Amino acid sequence: MKKNQVSHDFQWPQIDLNDVKYRNAFLIFISTTFVFIFISAIGTYEAFHYSESVEFCGTLCHKVMQPEYVAYQNSPHARVACVECHVGPGVDWYMRSKLSGLYQVYSVTFGLYPRPIPTPVKSLRPARETCEKCHWPEKFYAQKSRLEKHYLTDEKSTGWDVNLNMKVGSSHSALGLIEGIHWHINPDIKIEYVPSEGADQAINWVKTTNLKTGAKQIFENQANLLTANAIDSIPKRVMDCMDCHNRPSHRYKSPPNFIDNAITAGLIPQNIPWIKLACIEATRIETSSNDSAQMLISKNLTDYYTNNYPDVIAGNPEGIKKAISGLQKAYSQNVFPYMKVTSSAYPDNIGHKETLGCFRCHDDNHSTPEGKTISKDCNLCHVIKAQGVPGAMQSVSVFDTLAFVHPVDIDNAWKETACSDCHSALY
Repeated sequence: MKKNQVSHDFQWPQIDLNDVKYRNAFLIFISTTFVFIFISAIGTYEAFHYSESVEFCGTLCHKVMQPEYVAYQNSPHARVACVECHVGPGVDWYMRSKLSGLYQVYSVTFGLYPRPIPTPVKSLRPARETCEKCHWPEKFYAQKSRLEKHYLTDEKSTGWDVNLNMKVGSSHSALGLIEGIHWHINPDIKIEYVPSEGADQAINWVKTTNLKTGAKQIFENQANLLTANAIDSIPKRVMDCMDCHNRPSHRYKSPPNFIDNAITAGLIPQNIPWIKLACIEATRIETSSNDSAQMLISKNLTDYYTNNYPDVIAGNPEGIKKAISGLQKAYSQNVFPYMKVTSSAYPDNIGHKETLGCFRCHDDNHSTPEGKTISKDCNLCHVIKAQGVPGAMQSVSVFDTLAFVHPVDIDNAWKETACSDCHSALY
């Protein structure tokens, strides 16, 4: 038989719905297809929502994302879904996140991910499209009072409180963002800078533009001047929320910091002699396991008092036990040995105590050709209203300010160097 004959003889199956056999088969097929499509639609819908959930982001790759998930749960954004910040609305960024996710799944499957995960995330959506959905610049005006509680490493772990008036905005809300910390994201001001490569946070070139008047100023770091070719070749970054609030939901505190918080919360008893110093020493451990870290903390703190102050551990074993438990909890929320996550791995640019933070620009070294500098004056951002040992604090009236007093006498050294030179998160 020839090929053309085969094509002429071929006939499609005939379906006669008047025939009960065909009609029943057709109805079964249609019903089954409808049920399958319906279930598939629901399954796809649920799978989509699960892939957008906090549980999916935080627990599917448990070991890899554990630090971010734990820090997120203890952050001010604990009720904001991950995708609200990391993806945001719209198909464009949704597709980008899913394509990026494919490589992440591959990396986790074959153990190719770095430890710790490098930051900043350069593919992250601009803060003006995510953060400012809730935190729009014009919303923040007034100054705020902030109480900082610290403890010294002396025998009594003496408390040292500092009450700051933070100049978030102007002295009066009606003046808006013409001054204060949030002047940096004033809609009428554009700030550009040349970011440094790698982990170095130094900023060597800053340009400000008044969008209303067109006035421009360029500040260069006189300690590390860039050539004109270098400035032209490096992409400029426009300053936004993330330049200061770079750890809004995944903040890892240093041991001195989280130990202070645990003492304040009563998780670590302050009345145990040398407890602040003992806790800091107990966290000086090297391990790649979260579980072994917990065991080493217990051993180190116990050994510290057994070897140095046996009368303390003999007279207050329950207090030591409580201190161990409190320190373990605080440590587990901020340090993750498996992923090599510590506060030093992820510098927090809010403030300037343990990292350069504000002093990346505000160091008196950045100046214009006319000699105008980006001032290092602490009172630009905050003024001190009270400071000292609780119960015996030095304080002033609402219209006055105090000069900073370092809790440990170091003469005027604190004026000449950055705070992070001593209080570095690298401990």
